[in-house]
Amino acid sequence: MADDPEPTERRQLTVSERDLDHLAEDLSRWLDTRVHADHPPKISSLSRPQSGGMSSTSILFDAEWSVDGRLESGSFVARMAPEDDSFPVFETYDLATQYRVMEGVAAATDVPVPGLCWLETDEKPLGTPFFVMRRIDGRVPSDNPPYVFIGWLFEASVEERAQLTGNTVEVIAHIHDIPDPAKRFPMLDGAGQALRRHVDAQKAWYRWALTQDGFDIPIIDRAFAWLEEHWPADPGPEVLTWGDSRPGNIIYQGFEPAAVLDWEMAALGPRELDVAWVIFIHRFFQDIATKFDQPGLPDFLRRDDVVAEYERISGHRVRDLDFYIVYAALRHAIVMARVTRRMIHFGEATAPADPDDYVMHRASLAALLDGTYEWD
Repeated sequence: MADDPEPTERRQLTVSERDLDHLAEDLSRWLDTRVHADHPPKISSLSRPQSGGMSSTSILFDAEWSVDGRLESGSFVARMAPEDDSFPVFETYDLATQYRVMEGVAAATDVPVPGLCWLETDEKPLGTPFFVMRRIDGRVPSDNPPYVFIGWLFEASVEERAQLTGNTVEVIAHIHDIPDPAKRFPMLDGAGQALRRHVDAQKAWYRWALTQDGFDIPIIDRAFAWLEEHWPADPGPEVLTWGDSRPGNIIYQGFEPAAVLDWEMAALGPRELDVAWVIFIHRFFQDIATKFDQPGLPDFLRRDDVVAEYERISGHRVRDLDFYIVYAALRHAIVMARVTRRMIHFGEATAPADPDDYVMHRASLAALLDGTYEWD
């Protein structure tokens, strides 16, 4: 867009207007119904993580209570569905499905997911459904500002970033290894081919997020048409896909994954959905660095390296990757266009004259569609 901010500056984005003092009181009352404490639980150290996304609200808090005189305590995260007036990124926010997917992954693999504590589907206690999980200490590559400019990953050695790449790809491969995913996760199953269901769901989301309000984005329409023209002849086996597979959704201790987060985009589908997503999302950030004449991290999550590592770990040959890279860029285009609308709604941006400028990476997407995108 015309007035690009400095890439190393954190952008202030509206996430939630919840008052933390009132939330502490509500949390205490609700937690008492779950743990049946001797006295109302004490809630302290409430905060919103600076790196939190816009699709939901995460609240960090400590709690202590006693039951029959026995003291209990812990550090927790409450993941809350967005409020009705928050201009949400997604049309629906199925916390119960997220919770069940995380339960299933924890039961079937050694993929580290946070310890799940409680699921609350009633919106009355906090004004919206939520679930609570144990807080995991560690560090996460930053999206805001992007890790390709500053931070611990930027300052790491090439060898350390290669280690993180391998560990991240291993997480993805182990998720895909879960046997009988349709039986284990029936809430994600449906009629027909999983890839077709996945793309149809993206079209429905695009209509809700943009077109039904008159925001037709030509490059997104063009990308959907491209997908139909290049549909894989055989998408291959259907596995559980994480959905938002990227380092920004992992808490690391050192360079080892300690907690895999954000399962809101989990679905059944081809393995390549996740492989392409982790490659493209890094390229999205790397292309921003290149635009600002900065080096970024050209050694990190390189397409060929990710594919080779995934094939080595999984024993699966990655197929039709160009299709899935374009699809990843298309999915992210819908995200970015909706986020741009959201920023305009909250006075954080102005409406662009060209509708394609609702997509921050329009140039990259156009090059992918034309077959002219330059990989390192």
